[in-house]
Amino acid sequence: MKKNQRVAKLLAGLAAENDEVVLDPRYAGYFALFNAREYYEAHDVLEDLWLASRDQPDALFYKGLIQLAGAFVHLQKGRLSPAARLFALAQKNLSLYPDQHHQLAVGQVCHLCDRLRRGLEASNFRVNPWTAASAPRLDLAATPD
Repeated sequence: MKKNQRVAKLLAGLAAENDEVVLDPRYAGYFALFNAREYYEAHDVLEDLWLASRDQPDALFYKGLIQLAGAFVHLQKGRLSPAARLFALAQKNLSLYPDQHHQLAVGQVCHLCDRLRRGLEASNFRVNPWTAASAPRLDLAATPD
């Protein structure tokens, strides 16, 4: 199955609406998949949106969220050093945007990236902070930014 077909299959039924704002299904799907701890799939659906908008102002925002999901893929697989590098890159890219952007509390996400990266470094990459029970959620605000 081709990647765009896989993305379409993942997004089937995941379209989200918040009052008058209709979110791109790839953006909304990212959060649904991330919160279901399906980080690789979250990465894939948002990458599809990022590829279509690489020359747009939100390109680094999407890239940062993709890197965040990638960091969690590494944590799930016990690859702690690569996870820390992706947390740093995600934070760098996301910090370019306002604290509230596209209904996401970007400042809180940057804080999460920083906290996890610092914890990994402090343990000399020996302690994995991720468990299914402690997996973070990324929630969108009910009102547009």
